[in-house]
Amino acid sequence: MRITVFLILSTLFNTLFADSLILPMRERAVAIDQIIDERIATVLPGLMERSDIDIWVIISREYNEDPIIKTFLPSTWQTARRRTILLISNPGKGQPLETLAVARYAVGDTFEKAWDKELHGDQWQRLAQLIEERDPKRIGINYSDTFALADGVTRTEFELFMEALAPKFKERVVSAENLAVGWLETRSQQEITIYQQICRIAHEILAAGLTSEVIQPGITTTNDVAWWYRDRIRELKLTTWFHPSVSIQRETSPALDAKASILARHDDSVILPGDLLHVDFGITYLRLNTDTQQHAYVLKPNESKVPKELEIAMKNGNRLQDILTNEFITGRTGNEILSIALDKAKREGIKPSIYTHPIGFHGHAAGPTIGMWDQQDGVPGGGDYRLFPNTAYSIELYAETDIESWGKPVRIKLEEDAMFDGKNVYYIDGRQKEIFLIPRQIPIQ
Repeated sequence: MRITVFLILSTLFNTLFADSLILPMRERAVAIDQIIDERIATVLPGLMERSDIDIWVIISREYNEDPIIKTFLPSTWQTARRRTILLISNPGKGQPLETLAVARYAVGDTFEKAWDKELHGDQWQRLAQLIEERDPKRIGINYSDTFALADGVTRTEFELFMEALAPKFKERVVSAENLAVGWLETRSQQEITIYQQICRIAHEILAAGLTSEVIQPGITTTNDVAWWYRDRIRELKLTTWFHPSVSIQRETSPALDAKASILARHDDSVILPGDLLHVDFGITYLRLNTDTQQHAYVLKPNESKVPKELEIAMKNGNRLQDILTNEFITGRTGNEILSIALDKAKREGIKPSIYTHPIGFHGHAAGPTIGMWDQQDGVPGGGDYRLFPNTAYSIELYAETDIESWGKPVRIKLEEDAMFDGKNVYYIDGRQKEIFLIPRQIPIQ
């Protein structure tokens, strides 16, 4: 009976995603373009008002794209073409945004072609003319000391842009940092809806790798599993934004500090009974990313469940998640959330480390940084950015618990994607509360 059940599970793992969840490429393209239009119509106007920018100019040359411009490109565009300049103007008074492409080509159906070389002449002069006609008070350009993703304009493009402007408009050019970060971090209602399915796909793939179908203790190595994930992702016609890692905590291995643990995560170790496995894994689908860390325990021959001490360690990890997410309040900075959460965790007897980051168009996305593994006293710049509603985060952290039978501590390193709606945090597709077992224990009838 057990063999039959495992065969059924294996078949489900191999067919569930492609048949039920993952769209064909053509249908993905339709969804991506719909999301772009929805975001421009419903998300961007409020962000331009909030950042007090009347015109946002985004400039890129082919193969040297501003990270922001890629979030506006239609599904069939992989890069900018020649020099692509987008001009987004907010006329105010509740009117729709004006979206223009000062480029050789229209940019999809959204950005109307506003420059004809044969009719208008120089591209930069045409851009300057369009700006002068709209007479904005503040012109946003993507440069930033703090956020790399908001620092996309190159020196050459910036200088050419400034040379083209009339003197009075040069004085109105400001950093679009807050607008750029707001655009990247804020999710539309459609994105919030589909994100749950994206995280579900990621959870399903991760769980499938932590089974007897993939891992044979004593033979399979951690890199075998990591590369299984890479192959499985490609089989499903998905991509990943980082190489998965699979690492081991073991009773007979020396305890590692945080730095050594990070350096060892791509070691190629044979998986053995009694190992506590840790997986760090993410996918990219419909231009959104996931980032997940979960644990599995490899049963010894005489075991049928996770040792009690490791169960307690897992509960400490979940409790640290709760302590952190309870401190998400609109307007708080990442550094404020970090400090309060660490203090509360320590007062409860938990040994914490918090290194949570925004997620969305990018894996390590723009927005409030809530600690880094080597900066538990706060992160200047990124940690000073404030929390806004409808933003997503990878709740990434570890709780360290002493395991008496091992004679050393274990770190429960968790990461789950969550949404902040302005009042509450909820996990987009739930979170791990129990350590996976290898092999899974299936009752025999």
